[in-house]
Formats: sequence, C-alpha cells, structure tokens
Amino acid sequence: MTLAELPATTGRPSSPASFGAFVSAARHAGRLVVQPRMGMSDPRAMRAGLAATRAADATTVGTVTLDSYTRVGDQAAARRALADGVPLNGYPLVTHGTAVTRSVLDGIQDHAFPVQVRHGSAAPQDIVAALVLAGLDATEGGPVSYCLPYGRTPLTASVENWARSCDLLARTRDLGAEPHLETFGGCMMGQLCPPSLLVALSVLEALFFAQHGLRSVSLSYAQQTDPGQDEEALHALRRLAERLLPDLDWHIVVYTYMGVYPRTPDGARLLLEESARLAVRTGAARLIVKTVAEAHRIPTVRENVAALEAAARAAETETARALPTAALPTAAGPTAGPAGQTPASAFRRAAGPVPDTGIHAEASALVQAVLEISPDLGRALPRAFARGYLDVPYCLHPDNAQRTRSYLDTDGRLRWSAIGAMPLGGIAELAHAPRLTSSGLLTALSHVERRFDAAALDPSPAHRPLDDGHRPPARAALPEEGR
Repeated sequence: MTLAELPATTGRPSSPASFGAFVSAARHAGRLVVQPRMGMSDPRAMRAGLAATRAADATTVGTVTLDSYTRVGDQAAARRALADGVPLNGYPLVTHGTAVTRSVLDGIQDHAFPVQVRHGSAAPQDIVAALVLAGLDATEGGPVSYCLPYGRTPLTASVENWARSCDLLARTRDLGAEPHLETFGGCMMGQLCPPSLLVALSVLEALFFAQHGLRSVSLSYAQQTDPGQDEEALHALRRLAERLLPDLDWHIVVYTYMGVYPRTPDGARLLLEESARLAVRTGAARLIVKTVAEAHRIPTVRENVAALEAAARAAETETARALPTAALPTAAGPTAGPAGQTPASAFRRAAGPVPDTGIHAEASALVQAVLEISPDLGRALPRAFARGYLDVPYCLHPDNAQRTRSYLDTDGRLRWSAIGAMPLGGIAELAHAPRLTSSGLLTALSHVERRFDAAALDPSPAHRPLDDGHRPPARAALPEEGR
C-alpha cells in the first residue's frame, strides 16, 4: 500500500502501548530495556520469537526485522520466495499483509510489550504504511543513515522518502497512538567512524523527525573501540539532545558493537556485558544486543534470549555496584529523591565528571554548521554533504565527499587523520597517522574482536576487558602501518 492509498482512518487496531512511554517508565524504575535483532519470514516462527522475547527474564521490547527484498521495495521477489518456500532473512511485512501481521502480534504486543519494526530502507513509505495498518507505530532509521551505507539511492531522494514516511507515522497520533522513531545515525558504518560524527548525525536525524511531527524519538549510538571514549560520546549526545530537543520525549539507545565480532563465545559475552555496563554508566535507556553467534551465523531465538538475559544481569550488577542504596528502586517504584531524580540520573552524578577530549565541541560544530545552511533539515542535510560539511570516512556512496579519514591510535581510540571540508579546523586534533594500508585497515577492523577473544582465552589481568567496570582494558599497541 502506498501513502496515497492509505485513508485518513485505517481501521487499524488501537495502539496497545506507547513505545517511548514504556521505555521511559523502565528508565525511571532503574531498569535497562534490552532488545534483540530478530526477523523470520515464517509468521509462526516470528510469533514464537516475539513470545520468547517477551518471556525472557529481562525488561524487553520486541523486534520485527524485515527482509532484504522488502528493504529495497522488491515485493515481487518476496512473493516469489514465499510461494517457493524459500526462507528470507527477515519478515516480509508488506508481502504478508495486514491480517497475517495482526495475527502474529495478537495477544503478544500490549502495554507491557511494545514492538518495533526494523528495516534498513531509504524508501520506507510502503513499510510505514504496512506497519501502521498492522497496529504498530514504532520503527527506526533515518534519511542519512539508511541511505549512505546501504546503496546508491540519491540522498535527496532518501530525504524526500523519509519526509513522507515521517509525516505518515506522525498521523497515527490522530488514531490515539504516540508514534516513536529511532535514529540510526549513531551507528553509521558500524565501526571506524569517529564518535563526534556519530553523535552529530544522530542528533540531526532526530531534529529531522521532530520537524516532521514526531514527538517521541530515540537517539542511537553504537559502541565503538574504547569505553572511555564511548562514555564521553554518550554524554555529549545527551547534552545536545537536552539543548536541541527540549519539547520531545526522547531517550538514548546503545547498540552493542556492530563491527567484526569476537569469535569465541566468552569473548562475545564479555563484549555484550561491557555494552550493558556502558549503557548503565551513561544513563542510556535501551540496549540493542548481539549474541555469541554473531561472528558465525544468524542467531537462534534461544541465543537471542540468552543474550537479552545476560545483558540484563550485567546491567543490574553495574547498577547495584555503583549506585547508592537510596537511589535504587523499590517494589513500590523508584525511591523518592530530589525533583527529577531517577536511578539513571543518580548514577551519572555518582560516576562523576567524564573527561572531555573534544567530542562535544566537534559534534556541536557539525550540527551548528548544518543548521546554518537552512532551518529546514530536508534542505540542509543534502547540502551539507554536497559541501563536505558532513563526510563519513570509508563510505563510498556517491553523495559522500570521501575526503575524511579516521584511524585507531595505539590506545585503541578513534581519531581523525583527515577532516576534509568539515568545520572542525581548530577543534579536532589531527594526527599524522601512517598511510592506511589494506593490512592496516584489517588490523583496525579486527581490533575489538582480537581484544575480547584474548580476554576470553587468557583471563589474566593483562587481558581482562574491565578491571572495575570503568577502566578500559590493557591494549597492545597496533603495529605501524605500511611496514
């Protein structure tokens, strides 16, 4: 169904829960919401996956991840695959139709278990129309983050597509819903994108959503290579959101590392647990998990549930370790305290100040430069990329200037080696990094994998990922590139 075909009143079921309100309530109660990546083409398997996610011993929300054919709008190929009994790599929402999806959700999605649709599309109009008709109102992505890394769709076209999709999603408010939209900008390229650009893109996409009528949003950030740098980035993201999104219901969602993943089960578990601790330390409200199967194959439902529960236990331990007893929630709800205090905010105060290496200043400069082009983000974003004010390292999309470069320093922190035309002169500290060779790139890409697998195989203090929940692990210096 297209936007033009969607009537003003759709006959969709009333929304059983607000995604944003559910996450907000969990955050105020001191519970981290954990969420899987999960999508199966068989409706019965999809329903079973959602039911298992709901039954997990954790505070969870559901995920319906769509297949690649639906992502690119090839519904004919999705129909042929279903007719031939060929499993897809996700749930074909548009092809299955409204009645099938409503039957998948019936009795599972409610006020205690909202469900989000994840898709990866630069042209999500039909996807949004289908999810609205099915009684869903939470999804994610963005005009930049679901365009540049995934294909050759022109950025201007993606912006137009996303504007129409946001407008449609916002209309569900007239039907009694409070739709929720999550940015994917903080996950750009998965790895090797310096945190300041991730923060800026997440904020800019949230502003784009707000411009098109969304009042409930989440801002994403993907765990990178250094826990201290990630903490600083997440605090910068919070500061910008507090300043630029004062009238919105918003929260921060952390993604467990999206790059080359540890191959050992224990290494994968250690990385997942570190992402949960990161989310707690920085006051994030939600975590997208990964499983021990990440480096090898698509995980089973059982592996997803195990990851959800492992992340929940790590988050609970970190909360109990660092928070004073008075700030912990009780059976009656969060403990009373100063006005506006929640366990998450109390944790941030107890953790003390975060070192400032310039991430907030860089992100602020990038956001400000885009907003100065035009107050209309639909105009400003394509122009910012055309001028090189936004430029994603190692992104080959034709609308990306490709003049910036990043590298991992010997401490494992992401740094700029070239900023192109981005307005970071005098703000970003540029390093004279060796020329990046193919072997050097592979070394950087596998840095996290090697570090956590080493910690799993050798539990001595020298390889322990975290000694006390805050300090970064010991790291071996990266070999000089080009030798």
